[in-house]
Amino acid sequence: MLPQSKLQDVFFTAFMAFVMVYAMICYNISLSVGGLQNFVFLAAFNEVIIMWPIAVVLELLFVGKLAQKLAFRFVTPGQDPMIMIVLAISMMSVCLMCPLMSLAATILFKDAGSEFVAVWLQTTVFNFPMALCWQIFFAGPLVRNVFGFIMKVKH
Repeated sequence: MLPQSKLQDVFFTAFMAFVMVYAMICYNISLSVGGLQNFVFLAAFNEVIIMWPIAVVLELLFVGKLAQKLAFRFVTPGQDPMIMIVLAISMMSVCLMCPLMSLAATILFKDAGSEFVAVWLQTTVFNFPMALCWQIFFAGPLVRNVFGFIMKVKH
């Protein structure tokens, strides 16, 4: 189930952003320490409190509408199956959010110095495959199913 009102959209966006941001922070910490370790799951919360609001604001003010506009170049609501529309929007969201969130992470958490552009590009390239797979195969289905369940229980 997808959001039907502005309030539902804000809730859905905040929930999706949390699931995506938390996982991506865990992934990035794991990359920086040489692999996934137990401490990563708690350490990620130090960055989530900064990165999660950034993701929500970007999605609500800019990325959400642009991702739909780009997706609708490939799929047509009412003609194409809903799963294709959802996947197209999800993919376009990752294409937009990954470089933007990698930029925020580079500015806030990496000491890039004169190598800023290179560090940002490398961060984006490392993050993109994980973000796309996490969104398509895990976060997207999980958040849509939980959101749908909550909306059914409410009514």
